[in-house]
Amino acid sequence: MLKFICVSIASLSTMFVSVALAQEKKADAGAIEQLNERIIDLQRQILDIQKKHDAEIAALKEQINELAAGAGKQKEEADITSLRELAKAAATEAAGPQEPAEETTYRSGGLGLQALNPEISFAGDFLFSSRQDSTSDQSSDFNFRVLDIHVESWLDPYTRFKAAIPVTEDEAKLGEGYITLYDITDNVNLTLGKFRQQFGVVNRWHKHALDQVDFPLALRQIFGNGGLNQSGLSVDWMMEPAGDVSQQLTFQVTDGSNDRVFGENTHNRPSLLAHYKNYRDLSKDTYLEYGLSGLVGWNDEWAIDGDTTQDSRKMTTVLGADLSVLWEPTERMRYRNMEWRSEAYLLDKRLLAPDGSGADNINAWGLYSYLQSKISRTVDIGIRADYFRPDSKDYANISDSLSLSPLAVTGDNPYMWQMGPYITWWQSPFVKFRVEYNHAEGSGIDVPRDVIWLQAIFAAGPHKHERY
Repeated sequence: MLKFICVSIASLSTMFVSVALAQEKKADAGAIEQLNERIIDLQRQILDIQKKHDAEIAALKEQINELAAGAGKQKEEADITSLRELAKAAATEAAGPQEPAEETTYRSGGLGLQALNPEISFAGDFLFSSRQDSTSDQSSDFNFRVLDIHVESWLDPYTRFKAAIPVTEDEAKLGEGYITLYDITDNVNLTLGKFRQQFGVVNRWHKHALDQVDFPLALRQIFGNGGLNQSGLSVDWMMEPAGDVSQQLTFQVTDGSNDRVFGENTHNRPSLLAHYKNYRDLSKDTYLEYGLSGLVGWNDEWAIDGDTTQDSRKMTTVLGADLSVLWEPTERMRYRNMEWRSEAYLLDKRLLAPDGSGADNINAWGLYSYLQSKISRTVDIGIRADYFRPDSKDYANISDSLSLSPLAVTGDNPYMWQMGPYITWWQSPFVKFRVEYNHAEGSGIDVPRDVIWLQAIFAAGPHKHERY
């Protein structure tokens, strides 16, 4: 349109110029001036028309943009609405005819009750021994040492129950049975029942979960073949870390029922135990752990001169220290490691001498140390050294004081040591076999000299070879 107007204007301008030229001779000066004013006026009108046209074009473009935006939004909303309708239709078709909602009733169903059943496992420990010693006429023996029945269950979100029932060829008894209440206060757990006590490290373990065939020699001589296992309560406190060091303190109050150290506790006074554990990482592959233990109890009844019983309370104290170092490369932890563990025990048992000589005390001590290495995913090899030194008392063999042995003997400078290399093959996480050789010597004590052990251990159930 603008082009047409411009062409028209140009034509008009040409026409007027032509007319002006044709009449130039005839027109006077006043007519030429009038013509120029007319041309100027026409040019002004053309500029006004052009401005008006530009404004109309801009308004039309704005309206077109607004209409396009509105149409796009309407189309988008229409598409969303259509998709919603299709989804509702598909859901209705899949669900089928809807029935009126019923009120929900919560019941304790059979499957829910099944979840309350405790976990039950069995651990068997079968031994064959061939020996040469001075204490037994038997040169070999097959012994199904124990069939452990393990029972565990969460009673509620805060309380866990555990029990261990060892069954031998002669009897079945309660080995452990306790409940643990977690986080009764910040970082404090409470255990109630009968349990293996936290004196050192390995006393807490079950025999089938030991790294060797039996407990260390010093532990068996001081606490008996079964270790320290009594009834009472235990408070375990995970202390605040000291930098990169983790610390734990265990305090236990139990009945003084151990025959070896509390055999004369006729009034059943409780014994007190404390254990401190310190753990730290030496590197990403190595950790160190050490602990200190103390046990205090009382004995009160003594046989004097074979027939006179006197009631006099005397204290018995057992101290211990333990150290463990484990190197286990992070990249090959299933195939390689090296572990060193040691413990020491010191006994001080006060008593009235059975020969009537008055108050006395028995001092006995011992230690062990073993080094074990994993050489493949299924094979461990190791060696353990044991040492025990009882006290020497002239009255130790009096018949009415048999509880003094092996804590005290009549020989001069008595001692016993034992060396035991071993190899363990894990056929699977549930079955393992062990070969161990023990060589023992001593003075003033009758000890086994040489024993070869063949051990087979199996576990059936979810707990495998739990240490405790």
